[in-house]
Amino acid sequence: MSNTKNTSGSQSSHNSPKGKENDTRGGADNSTADARRPTPMEVLRQARAQLAELTGMAAENVSSFEQTEDGWSLEIEVLELARVPDTMSLMASYQVDLDPEGQLTGYRRVRRYERGRADAHRPGGR
Repeated sequence: MSNTKNTSGSQSSHNSPKGKENDTRGGADNSTADARRPTPMEVLRQARAQLAELTGMAAENVSSFEQTEDGWSLEIEVLELARVPDTMSLMASYQVDLDPEGQLTGYRRVRRYERGRADAHRPGGR
C-alpha cells in the first residue's frame, strides 16, 4: 500500500543517480505546487467548468471577474433557452464565488434577459 501512495512525483528522483539533488528540488516544487495559488486564467477556466457541471449549461462568456478577500467573484453568462432567431434566446447571468484555490463555493442567477436586448439599467455591466 505504501508504494501506491509514494508513486506521484518521487519515483524518478529515487531511480536517478542524482536522487538527492532531485529530491530537494522536487520537494520544493511539490510543496510550491501545493501552496501555489491558481492563476486568474486557471480560476476562470475552473469556474466555467464547475458552473457548467452544476447547471448543465455551458458558459458563453465571463462578463465580470475579480479577486476578493475570500477568493474570487465572477459573473458568467450562459444560454438558458435557445430560440429562433438567436437574438430572442434567453440568456442568464450567474454570480459565481470561488475560494482562493478556485473551487466553487456558491452561485446564483442574478438576471435573465433576451440575447438581443440591451440592459440600460445596469451601467458598467454590474
